[in-house]
Amino acid sequence: MARLVVVQQQTQPSFSILTSSLSDFNGTRLHSQIQYKRKILQPKGGLQVTASTEKKILIMGGTRFIGVFLSRLLVKEGHQVTLFTRGKAPITQQLPGESDQDYADFSSKILHLKGDRKDFDFVKSSLSAEGFDVVYDINGREADEVEPILDALPKLEQYIYCSSAGVYLKSDLLPHCEIDAVDPKSRHKGKLNTEALLESKDVNWTSIRPVYIYGPLNYNPVEEWFFHRLKAGRPIPIPNSGVQITQLGHVKDLATAFIKVLGNEKASKQVFNISGEKYVTFDGLARACAKAGGFPEPELVHFNPKEFDFGKKKAFPFRDQHFFASVEKAKHVLGWKPEFDLVEGLTDSYNLDFGRGTFRKEADFSTDDMILGKSLVLQS
Repeated sequence: MARLVVVQQQTQPSFSILTSSLSDFNGTRLHSQIQYKRKILQPKGGLQVTASTEKKILIMGGTRFIGVFLSRLLVKEGHQVTLFTRGKAPITQQLPGESDQDYADFSSKILHLKGDRKDFDFVKSSLSAEGFDVVYDINGREADEVEPILDALPKLEQYIYCSSAGVYLKSDLLPHCEIDAVDPKSRHKGKLNTEALLESKDVNWTSIRPVYIYGPLNYNPVEEWFFHRLKAGRPIPIPNSGVQITQLGHVKDLATAFIKVLGNEKASKQVFNISGEKYVTFDGLARACAKAGGFPEPELVHFNPKEFDFGKKKAFPFRDQHFFASVEKAKHVLGWKPEFDLVEGLTDSYNLDFGRGTFRKEADFSTDDMILGKSLVLQS
């Protein structure tokens, strides 16, 4: 039978702790590392959003990246939060700069339901036994993983789903808006099918479509890919011209958006793009990462991907195309606004993660060496 377990504070946190005078969970930056002029700013990423009533909330996932920040905001607002995971990773971890007291308070309140979401019978029995007001589905990929949750919770007040801007059909007209055509053949078609399922059911749902997400603990090699090369003093290989336009959104701004839709009538049965307000070229992103980490101006090397056979390895962490979305709907309907601009957000990520020596993947420069070793290469 399913059990809810109060997770005890970990005796060995996954990250070392620095005092709040250097860095804190709210995103204070180490200004001494930045080698360019900038204004001294107040800590960001700590926006408080008050929900109208306390809710019993289930988060599907919640121990890797987005849910780590979302769960803290929900607990601070007084909600009862349960994480549904397989239990393979620690349920809580102390964040860089997070005080011992804040971490102890959070970890004493978070609950855990251990199970596999693909075990549909277990999902139905355990969730129906507990009952939840709201579900945040952070790691759902396929529609068939969602239906058992809906069946188990007939009185569910809201289902909030983490989709992806990758569902949009490639277009010459940008930025992507929520009403744009979607691609049923995209690699995110499972998320698209999930949105269709939610729309077909008698359930109050909201879907969030992030573009590229970045920030501390990011398990996708987005900013980390650049930081590895900058730290090693290596040139940064960028496909084609480098003027391809893309978009990044900070994980703390995404977490705040997830809070903004909770219990919000204006968010009922709506889709919202969430990301940063401004767009950036590939070349500009490399330079922004250098500024964030206090590195010198990077050497950029442009290459033609068609001239190489990289096998299954990726030579660059972004899709080689223009890819960005409008966040105007979220700003006007939800009153949400990103707190981080790009360089500030990358600085927050660097100072609270890579700059402390923590990262998800070891550096692999094998594709870089292929590019740099080829004589027919376009220099920036």
